[in-house]
Amino acid sequence: MLDGHGGNIYAVARQFGWKPSEIIDMSSNINPLGPPSGLLDFLKENLMSLTELPEVDSKEAIRYFAEYMHIGPERVIAGNGTTQFIYALPSVLKSKSALILGPTYSDYADACALHHIECSSILAEESEDFRPNMDAIKANLIGKDTVFICNPNNPTGSHIPFDKLHRLCGAHSKTNFIIDESYLPFVIGAEKESMANSGLENVIVLASLSKIFRIPGLRIGFTISSPKTIEKLRKHLLPWSVNSLAQAAVRYLVMQKIRAEAFVQNSRTFFEHQRQHFYQRLRHIPNVKAYPSCTPFVLVKFPSTMTSDEIWTRLSKEKILIRNCSNFYGLSDRYIRISLKTPEANQMVAEKLSALIPSTTDDARGIEEKQVA
Repeated sequence: MLDGHGGNIYAVARQFGWKPSEIIDMSSNINPLGPPSGLLDFLKENLMSLTELPEVDSKEAIRYFAEYMHIGPERVIAGNGTTQFIYALPSVLKSKSALILGPTYSDYADACALHHIECSSILAEESEDFRPNMDAIKANLIGKDTVFICNPNNPTGSHIPFDKLHRLCGAHSKTNFIIDESYLPFVIGAEKESMANSGLENVIVLASLSKIFRIPGLRIGFTISSPKTIEKLRKHLLPWSVNSLAQAAVRYLVMQKIRAEAFVQNSRTFFEHQRQHFYQRLRHIPNVKAYPSCTPFVLVKFPSTMTSDEIWTRLSKEKILIRNCSNFYGLSDRYIRISLKTPEANQMVAEKLSALIPSTTDDARGIEEKQVA
């Protein structure tokens, strides 16, 4: 497991002798607008469910989630967060050689290492704003039976459109493509972008409710694939993988579908506006670049006079926690990731970042305001 995941607010609180509630956590990619109205009250009403075993195979939660996604329940399995599936799939698929699109989340490589599976990475270029090069990906697929793609990608915020990804997966039917869509709910028009409805047998989609609805502590994730793959995966999962409250949360969100969908749409609009405002606030910081993103987080590169360790340390002393990206394979010690929160917090961290850089100039290169298509 990578030492340095975002959201490790408890370790920072212990380090400085603070309460976690005193820290503004802009390292964790969790929706600040959540949880949706009514969900916490519903869970309180269902606390007594903890006195009994949850449904062993989460069949009801699967049925509700499948209804939410407009797919058959035989194509869905529920687990203890998408992490459980990331670590199980290489074994389930009997993978021998994997390709990872990077720079990205470390758990894909860690999962391969756990099962002693050879893996390599193809890195998107900074000069292309970290947008994956589809031709380069195709050229690196030779001899690979499994491909991990985080889409939208963490930490770069880039997104491969459905049509391009569908063509790639469809043209390599003997290769399994594991598509992690944990951040897709934040994307405007996401319903048309999910590979869950690709119709391709070699596509395995990881879906999460944790990020968009702000319920990461409940640990609930889903895998969507062909019935054949789902049945293989089912044999590898432990019984009672999903706790009672997590199962209840899925039921509530689907039963309150209109309210839940309104919450998602509002969240998308919120982050679209906040990203634009954040870009504007960083405009006059010399030699700083914030990369185009369609997610609730933004990757930022600082000039060579600054290191991400230094930035992390100085901000953490002011009770602001950001993500140091120096331990992402393919990035350096000049990158940080900012997870946008409230407008006030976003403005404050922009001001703090500006104060870290000597003298501002009007002709600074600043950031690019291009948006991911």
